[in-house]
Amino acid sequence: MSETTKSLLSAEPINHGLATAEGKSSRPAIVANQGFQLRAEEIKNFITLYAENPLFKNTEDWTIKDNPYRRPIDPDAVKSLDFGEALSREQVLSKSALAAHRMLLNIYESDLVFLPDGDFAAKRNDFGAFYSNQNKLLGEIVRPTLEHHVFGFLEREVAVTGKWTVDDLSLYLRSLIEAHEQSQLEIVTAILSSREPEKNAISFLIQVASDFLTEASATARNVLGKYGSIQSELFKIAIDDYGYGVHQAKHSTLFENTLASCGLSTYAHTYWQFYLSSSLALGNYYHYVSRDHSKFFRCLGAIAYAEAMFAHTCKQVAEMLRTIFGSRVDTHYFDEHGHIDDHHGRMAFDNLVTPAIAKHGDGVIEQIIRGLEEIRCLTAIGDEDFTAQMAWSDEAENYKSLAQPIHQRILNGEIACSKTTSVSRRDEPAIMRVNDEDKLCMVEAGQMNLVTDHDRFIGIDAGEGIVIPRHRMHGSKISSGECVYHIFDIGDYKSCLS
Repeated sequence: MSETTKSLLSAEPINHGLATAEGKSSRPAIVANQGFQLRAEEIKNFITLYAENPLFKNTEDWTIKDNPYRRPIDPDAVKSLDFGEALSREQVLSKSALAAHRMLLNIYESDLVFLPDGDFAAKRNDFGAFYSNQNKLLGEIVRPTLEHHVFGFLEREVAVTGKWTVDDLSLYLRSLIEAHEQSQLEIVTAILSSREPEKNAISFLIQVASDFLTEASATARNVLGKYGSIQSELFKIAIDDYGYGVHQAKHSTLFENTLASCGLSTYAHTYWQFYLSSSLALGNYYHYVSRDHSKFFRCLGAIAYAEAMFAHTCKQVAEMLRTIFGSRVDTHYFDEHGHIDDHHGRMAFDNLVTPAIAKHGDGVIEQIIRGLEEIRCLTAIGDEDFTAQMAWSDEAENYKSLAQPIHQRILNGEIACSKTTSVSRRDEPAIMRVNDEDKLCMVEAGQMNLVTDHDRFIGIDAGEGIVIPRHRMHGSKISSGECVYHIFDIGDYKSCLS
């Protein structure tokens, strides 16, 4: 079972006793632990301290090869952000969301074992710093605040209403599965019909690599302790994912083979810079509901849904990859899931969900449904985000052509907006980021490459510019010795053209 399964699916509107919740969450915005609160300025200081770990500083390269401890989070940007309140649905792709999800994945994965493939001696200090008590303690202090910031909106987005029974839940899940199995995945269609299908398929593999290379790690958090036979049934799913102890059969190893066949690195988080916040959100969600065992039944709902859906998803993804890459692509990972997750889906409901309700009462159904619906909601966001990012990369030249008309209207006084001027050099560190509003970037002197995705960029010379839509991931790398450029806050770029 893959924990970012649902990133490949498109959620239907919530129904069958579910409705959008009204009002605001009553949960405190600044929480360090249950019954223990910190003042806003205190938690902000702790977040700044966490971000200042040298492992998390920006790097000169876009990729990080065979060092799983180096994970840039743009520390300077973190200092200027406010994580004290839960984001709304409209804000979940924001600058603070990306920073929070990057930090959360680092915090969660400090519980996991990461070892480089080679030259451990050269990385020993990084190894020690990543697993140090200071890094882990700071992470634990800030974790609940960051979780509330990025996942708090789910409390408002999903409400479970009415009286549910296990039969109601079974019928509802079956209806979702049947609709899914009769569908053509929108994300697959979008990639195949895109301007650059091979590059976009590569981008897709990079997004799911954020989780697939550590597959089932979050689920494994739930197989310790004592709570009866349910644990053993969950362990059966987890051990399938781990290849029954045979490394070459481990699902993450199969995914490494897929990456290698497409010319991609198999090291953990080589492409850290390019993970969208929505991709990180899906993987982080499973850690969020698995690490906090009070959310155990929510986790069961998410797992049951994901396992039930993944088989059909993988069949379509495998066919897409073969269509694009031909015989050179290794699709064994997706082919394996195409049949094993039919079995896992039945196991998850019949051997996990149903016995849990029978043993612990109908009162846990609400949490099981909530987990199911929350992962559906995050998936819908992920699909929209990936599709928009793909279009942004494909159409970057069009956004470049919009720059001059908008800039001329600014110079003519038709558009009033703020401007910042920056001077950057070739050797400055690189970081992918997002903005919370549309921006216009105009180069005054020098040249830059505006990066829109892995191995995708557009050159901008002096006198040229580009419109950068809100929430679209981008980065810049100076290609001249020095570059002077201006950033204009233009609000909605479409209104600037009317």
